[in-house]
Amino acid sequence: MDHLALAVHDPERSARFYAEYFGFDRGRRWYDDGKVLFVYDERDFALALGPWQDPVQLPAFLHFGKGLPTPDAVRAMRDRLAADGVDLVEWWDEPEYVSVKCRDPDGYVVEASWEPPAS
Repeated sequence: MDHLALAVHDPERSARFYAEYFGFDRGRRWYDDGKVLFVYDERDFALALGPWQDPVQLPAFLHFGKGLPTPDAVRAMRDRLAADGVDLVEWWDEPEYVSVKCRDPDGYVVEASWEPPAS
């Protein structure tokens, strides 16, 4: 996959959130006559942030995530999100799995996690 499209209330607000916490600060481009904002991370993965005014209804299990290089990076992310008042949904700190899930400004659940490489 190379992109994920999200219906959001304010594409600029969402772009700031994903740039600040998940590294989507490597480029941006408007499409569809300036309606859909694409933001890119270091791997050129894109989030397509399209305007949507209705409430977003999501199933409880739905989330998407980004892997971090170390358990300490996930812990630091959790501390930073909490300090900034971002809504934390779930936290795991096990020897083989460290994860924090939070809500973005539109209520999507986003996970930052670390697991040892598959053998």
